Amino acid sequence: MVTAGQCEGESGMSADSPDPPSRPSRAGRDLRAAIGVGVVLGAAIILSLLMVRFVFIGIVAAAVAVSTVELANALKRGADIRISLIPVLVGGQAMLWLSWPFGLRGTLVAFVITVLACLAWRFRHGVDGYVRDVTASVFTAAYVPLFAAFAAMLVRPEDGAFRALCFMIGVVASDTGGYAFGVLFGKHPMAPSISPKKSWEGFGGSMLVGVVAGVLSVTLMLDGQWWQGALFGAALVCTATLGDLMESLIKRDLGIKDMGNLLPGHGGLMDRMDSLLPSAAAAWMMLFWLIPG
Repeated sequence: MVTAGQCEGESGMSADSPDPPSRPSRAGRDLRAAIGVGVVLGAAIILSLLMVRFVFIGIVAAAVAVSTVELANALKRGADIRISLIPVLVGGQAMLWLSWPFGLRGTLVAFVITVLACLAWRFRHGVDGYVRDVTASVFTAAYVPLFAAFAAMLVRPEDGAFRALCFMIGVVASDTGGYAFGVLFGKHPMAPSISPKKSWEGFGGSMLVGVVAGVLSVTLMLDGQWWQGALFGAALVCTATLGDLMESLIKRDLGIKDMGNLLPGHGGLMDRMDSLLPSAAAAWMMLFWLIPG
């Protein structure tokens, strides 16, 4: 799901630029196109959860496949790193689909097999760059499908649709709060060497709106306590911010602006997964601990 904060490329941004007829955002993106894409993707996710929650796993699986290819292409063009794409793609799908019947055990077994397959698959290209390529393959398998599998595991319990909605609402609230507060009040860079436009004021907005969203969603949809919702919201804000910074580091290291160009106004799909991936793992762990299904 794409958020208002992500329309800026990163939540918590503050910058000034002209406002031509095409109305690009201050991050240089077409804001109207970005919002349109976000609404369409968000509606598809919400409908899948409310109608047939099993379909949600299919949406996640498709997003993981596209994001994996985009990340592989970015690594190749930015640093000439060649990941074991076929094992990562096949293993990634196994991690997701085995999470439904077998839960965490099925996902971890699929991940271990994927790592072994990556180690063997790279044999055919010889010695040069073996450690580099294998390390990137294992990183890709963990960063994209393994993290995403936690989003799929959210929908396993009877109230799984609401758990997944709490997760999505928390990330949307974090990014939207960060965007609004960053644009209005952002003056102090949070990590200038990584993401100069991300501000502490934006992070404060993310925390405020994210905690409020966590309290409301957890209490209203999962019958939890207010403090459980507050902890849940705060955890998602931290992981969403971490995901934004981590994605910025990867792109800076590779010398690229976007992972791809699939989504108008957004870049690639992987560019929109940055805050969602680590937050999926945090959401599953927090709800498993706070409100066992």
